This record gives sequence, C-alpha cells and structure tokens, in this order.
Amino acid sequence: MARSRKDAWLRDELILALDLYQREGRNPSAPAVEELSNLLRAIPVEPELASEPTFRNLAGVRLKVSNFVAIDPSAEAVGMTRGGRGDQAVWDEFGTDPLRLGQAAEAIRANLDAIPAQEAEADEEEVADAPEGRLLTRVHRVRERNQRLVARKKVAALENTGKLACEACTFDFAATYGPHGDGFIECHHTVPLHTLRPGSRTRLADLALVCSNCHRMIHRRAEWLSVSALRALVGAATPG
Repeated sequence: MARSRKDAWLRDELILALDLYQREGRNPSAPAVEELSNLLRAIPVEPELASEPTFRNLAGVRLKVSNFVAIDPSAEAVGMTRGGRGDQAVWDEFGTDPLRLGQAAEAIRANLDAIPAQEAEADEEEVADAPEGRLLTRVHRVRERNQRLVARKKVAALENTGKLACEACTFDFAATYGPHGDGFIECHHTVPLHTLRPGSRTRLADLALVCSNCHRMIHRRAEWLSVSALRALVGAATPG
C-alpha cells in the first residue's frame, strides 16, 4: 500500500463520505456521522488503526463531509477553501450521478467483511483500482481467481468451441505454444462492481476468457475497459 490511511483517505472512504453529503448535506445528523465513523474504522485496510481513538473520529468525519461544500457548484454556503485531490476526483466521478454513487456506497458497505485484510491490502502493480475503490476491486479480483469457477468456464468453452481463445484478441495459447500452452487462459469478471454482494453466485456467463495481455489492458487504468471495448481497440490496431 503506497500511503497509510493515517495520511490519506482511501477512495472507498471518500465515496462513503460523499454519499453521506449527498444524502444529508454539509451538516449531517449526529447518528449518521457516528455510523459513518464506525463504518470507516471497520474497513479491512490497516485494521490496527481502529484502536486509535482519533482515527476517523466524529470530528474528522464531519470535517471531511464538509469539504465537499467547496467542490459542489450548487452549494449556497462556502465551506472549506478547497478539497483535496481525492475529494475532487470522487466528486468528478460520482457527484452528478447520485444513483451510481448510492449503489457504489452500498456495495462497499455490503462487502466490508467479504475478504480478509491481507486480500484488501494486496497491491497488484499492473491493476489500477476501479473508480469504486480498493475494496470492491479486491473482491472482484478474488472472484476472477476462483479456481473452481475458472475451471468450469474453461470446460464450457472447450465443449462449445474446442479451444480456449481470448474473447478480445482471439489469441490461443495452445495454438501458439503447443502442449505447453494447453489449458492456459485467464478469466475476467464482467459484472459491474456496484452489483457485487457477499454470497451472490458468479455465473459462467459473468466470466470472459482473456489472454494475459488483454486482461492487464482491461485493468490498466481506473476506468476499466469492457471486453467489447478492448476487442474494438484490438481490431482498430490490427493492420487491415
């Protein structure tokens, strides 16, 4: 993890704070602030910070919520002189889309206990966190690596097409590498992150078979590409 939560708020935390601001404005009720404080302290990233009384306490949470007043163009009152870059980035992503914001916040709340801290804190150099934040990104990746589900997807593809070809670029490891490449391909979980819920079943139709390069291209930037969008990029880059 690049920076401690003591020094910078996670994107997940900012989404939850913006959600409270959108629901209750710059002066949210005391119960709502307390609920958010408890929620932030329960996020499974650096969980040891929850034992520090000042970490994400009521005053800090209320101050963070008020930061959005300076960013909100519809706010009548002047709040903080400016919000942080993270505040602005979350506003740019979700500030004008309260439905998507609410769905993302609810998905984060629902998945707090979905993965252990070591999974939530894991860093993958070539995977950019999705706009919905670190926690849902890690839940997504855990589902992609479900070996039983991946094996079932491969069997289904072999039965239907007789090969394991990338759905974006058509690369076939077995065709290129011979027996050494037999059975090798990766899976991408295509379900939108805001729909992820603990215990929900991942269907085979929710997975796409992709080669390693295409999978990394999908996850390379925060606005992840869909398989169809990547397929179009591959097609545009292929000499005619």
